[in-house]
Amino acid sequence: SNHINQSSISIASSNPRGHRISVVFRSTRNMIDENESSENCDIEEAADQTDDRFDTSVLLPSKTNSVTPLPDRQTTNAALDALLHASARPSPCNVFGLGPLVLSDIPISIKNNKDRGVILGIDEAGRGPVLGPMTYAAAFWKPDAAKSIPAGFHDSKQLTPEKRAALFKEIKSSDCIGFVLRVLHASEISRNMLRRVPYNLNAMSHDAAIQMIWAVLDAGVKIETCYVDTVGVAESYKKKLERVFEGHDIEFIVEKKADAKYAPCSAASVVAKEARDLLIANWKWTETSNYQPRDGSNYGSGYPSDPKAAKWLDNNCNVDPPFGFPDIVRFSWGPAKAAMQEDNDSTNSSRR
Repeated sequence: SNHINQSSISIASSNPRGHRISVVFRSTRNMIDENESSENCDIEEAADQTDDRFDTSVLLPSKTNSVTPLPDRQTTNAALDALLHASARPSPCNVFGLGPLVLSDIPISIKNNKDRGVILGIDEAGRGPVLGPMTYAAAFWKPDAAKSIPAGFHDSKQLTPEKRAALFKEIKSSDCIGFVLRVLHASEISRNMLRRVPYNLNAMSHDAAIQMIWAVLDAGVKIETCYVDTVGVAESYKKKLERVFEGHDIEFIVEKKADAKYAPCSAASVVAKEARDLLIANWKWTETSNYQPRDGSNYGSGYPSDPKAAKWLDNNCNVDPPFGFPDIVRFSWGPAKAAMQEDNDSTNSSRR
């Protein structure tokens, strides 16, 4: 068959404490509200199919007991194409739950040698933007596969776009590298940070890393060493990871700039950065079927310091009251709050 049936694909979210609800794009309540019942939100018809091997109807929710790896690299790449190029996701995006988590197929070299663990690296992209998602990624391989790993890994932020894209292509085609991608959309970040008791970005980052590690372990992969580009105080973060994964014999190395020191972190950095850039470049608006914001998608990188992003934010502030902005915006970010306040002050002044 040219299409993948629903049971063959898992793009899912998982609770870092072990409770799993696996759906293609899962909509559940926040991970720290563990006792609340899960709810599915409506999903609009997926965007036009971008790959004839991938049937986007599989992006409808389906509950299973665990996050499972994709069956092969062809399916993995088809799933990435649907996620990153079609931007298919719930509408409104992820109202109640976590964003998608993609676990690649497990390379044969890892499946066939379970005595020794893998080395795994974790990094993120997009912590600072006011527009768009934050992406977390993990990359892993056997230590003895080093000669088969693409050369040139470095902190992805220091690579040229062309070099980074080439490395991402090599990672996707490699028969030695496995990877995980977790997307935290702006809507997820906003509602977490705007809670009565804020769930801050550092906590979300830690939990995203923990989710990815659990996903790999649950796939039957032993992790020997885990390199993490730190968020917050490195020593505290390391102790937290050691507590969570006690008994799994994982050596955690948590450092600043780990993505520039350790190849698995560098590979994860490439996956995270490329994924975020593609999500932003191919963003599909979910507000209404024919929705187009002012200035369209001319928002640049999404960072507050980018003039294009700043102009786009100003032009699209409260165009459709009371919604404020499209769901690409992080409502919890200072520039978004300031724009809303300025618009409110201007509206109140004009009424006097």
